[in-house]
Amino acid sequence: MLRPLLLLSALIGLLPGAEQQFVGSATLDISSCPISYYGEQFTTLYVNASDDGFKACFNMSMDCIEIEFVANGDSVDSVSLTNTTPIYRDISACRQSGVLYFYDDEISSDPDTCSTEYCDSVATIQTDGCPPLQRCHGNNTCKFYPICTVTGPAVIDFNDQLKTVEDRCGYTLLTGSPIENLTVVANFRERRRRDVSFLDSVTLRLQGQDDVHLEQGGIVKEGNTTLTINGLAILGNSVLIFVNPTGVTVYVWHSESITLVFFDGNTALIFYTGPAELDPELGGLCANSSTSVSDERLPEDIGSSCEVQYNDTADSSINCTMMTERCNLLLEEPFTACHNHTDPESYVNACIDTLCKYPAVDGLNCQFQEAYARDCSLLSINILDSWRSTAGCSPPQSFCQGRICSDHEFCAETISGGIGCFCRAIFAFPYRPNDALGHPTVCEENSASVTLVGCLLEEKGIDYTMLHLNDPTCTGQIDELDHMVTFSYNGSNTCGTEVMANNSQLIYMNSIVGNNSVSDNITRQDQVYIDFSCVFTQPDVNTVTFRIKDSSVIEKITSGTWNYTLTMKAYTDAGRTQAVDSNTEVQLNQLIWVQLETDGLDDGLVALVTDSCWATDQAESLRYNLIVDGCANPDDQTVNVVGNGAGTSNYFFFNMFQFSRSSSEVSVHCKVNLCGNLNQTCTPNCNGASRRRRSAKLKYEDEAPAFISMTWTH
Repeated sequence: MLRPLLLLSALIGLLPGAEQQFVGSATLDISSCPISYYGEQFTTLYVNASDDGFKACFNMSMDCIEIEFVANGDSVDSVSLTNTTPIYRDISACRQSGVLYFYDDEISSDPDTCSTEYCDSVATIQTDGCPPLQRCHGNNTCKFYPICTVTGPAVIDFNDQLKTVEDRCGYTLLTGSPIENLTVVANFRERRRRDVSFLDSVTLRLQGQDDVHLEQGGIVKEGNTTLTINGLAILGNSVLIFVNPTGVTVYVWHSESITLVFFDGNTALIFYTGPAELDPELGGLCANSSTSVSDERLPEDIGSSCEVQYNDTADSSINCTMMTERCNLLLEEPFTACHNHTDPESYVNACIDTLCKYPAVDGLNCQFQEAYARDCSLLSINILDSWRSTAGCSPPQSFCQGRICSDHEFCAETISGGIGCFCRAIFAFPYRPNDALGHPTVCEENSASVTLVGCLLEEKGIDYTMLHLNDPTCTGQIDELDHMVTFSYNGSNTCGTEVMANNSQLIYMNSIVGNNSVSDNITRQDQVYIDFSCVFTQPDVNTVTFRIKDSSVIEKITSGTWNYTLTMKAYTDAGRTQAVDSNTEVQLNQLIWVQLETDGLDDGLVALVTDSCWATDQAESLRYNLIVDGCANPDDQTVNVVGNGAGTSNYFFFNMFQFSRSSSEVSVHCKVNLCGNLNQTCTPNCNGASRRRRSAKLKYEDEAPAFISMTWTH
């Protein structure tokens, strides 16, 4: 504001006859008293006086001062400059590259850098860009620092664009200046299906150092050496590794950037921050949205069998509509808190593409939600955990920690809820058509051996340590590298081998049998009985294999005298969202959840107490207790009862079994009672003592208990 005032004072002094009326235009030589205006000096002044006001310019039509004369708030046609205070308006606010701009005029805009130059209200050129903690992603779009997510077969890059890896090769995720000392590589392998690839490991290639490999189970390798890391470790001068039960985080420093890589065995997150002007120099699937997937395949993998495509039979058990609904949870609260910063669309599409052709096992039904939530957490956006209960997902936990699988295996959750090494689909493919468990018998003179595949046994829930030959002291020996289990005998120890003469041949016969019974009545593993034999003149093998047949569920309900409905349902997941029906295959030793629920009772007055549950065979000649006096059978550590007597529903879970002397079916029966919970507790005491005694007035309604049954047919 000071500059125009000084200029106005100078103009008044320069006007000829300042106390006389001046109308018209004139050119004034002011070289004897030049005026500096916004950084430039002028020696000529162009003035114009009219009824509309007075205007003085330094170069004909630009760099002007316009003056309007006002008296008592109204414009006047003529004034005496010696006794009137003028009101001025500067009509040329800013100058750049010889161009004049008015107040609030936009000078330039670059959508690639999200920057805008404009002339502000005090005639100063200002530049606007992305807010702090955000970066320009082109098209005038500002986002938080870029994060790339790789989960399953999906790569969601820094610009939230989705790419899908369809083979089992290595791919460059991030490389180039200014991180020329680091290249991040993703390695994809198949799991249960040959035609769907999953992120299997992450490799960090560092200049002047051995490669760092991040593998399942929190395993970190430097070159071929497995590192033992408890908490923090520093490699070289610029690499920090942090290991905790939920995953591995690696920080790599460069003079101009920091790269963070997180891997939990299923999902990798790559977080990069560095000079924005150098971002275009970055390459890889994470940084370059325009590159094709095949362009980033590692040179050493080009031409190898890793790019061979397979087409397995579609999985008829997958309900794509249901899976789509699960994936669409990402569009709802509480995920909406992060939508402005991370677009959920690519996550939803990747989730649907994967779960509509690959079964929702090994935590895959929660994997994409977990990946999105972790992405948001890196941006300091905390998404509440309420979605977990809705989706039936457990909090992140240590996954396969310390479990080392061989190259043809991957780590996954077993049907009993533990972890194990399962066969990769390509490796297992030759065995599956015949339901074989291993290799043919190797016969030599007076000796023989049979090798079973450890991961095939693991898939069926068979503990190899419980298997033996006819002689129980002859057990299998496992190879710690490839997990093959070998059973053998020789002339010095025949292990119960029987020899039979058949014409001119001698036949050596033995069997691999299992001792897997939980009790005299039941077993939770397949009955293993594999015959193998050797003919003295010609090696041969006779192998008997086994399988679990499809299971079905039949519900029968008998209500008590209370006017309420009692239902009993079985599920295959902890969230009790995947119900067992007539098409569900239930395997031995699989973890099963059974929920008992009432409708029509007031949970403020009455509680449902599961008094007892037991299993019988088809003829009901064999019985096995699951719940006794409201508590889990103390002799069976797989049985757990949850919420008994706490409301109008409760549930229990156990590992599936069959009766040792019967393979037809298993029926589960439950007796439930009602308990008035006003002024008393109805929860059974399962701490070793008998159930708490209740008053006669508020006792169980034992006169008409409800019974309910469920049957699995094998």
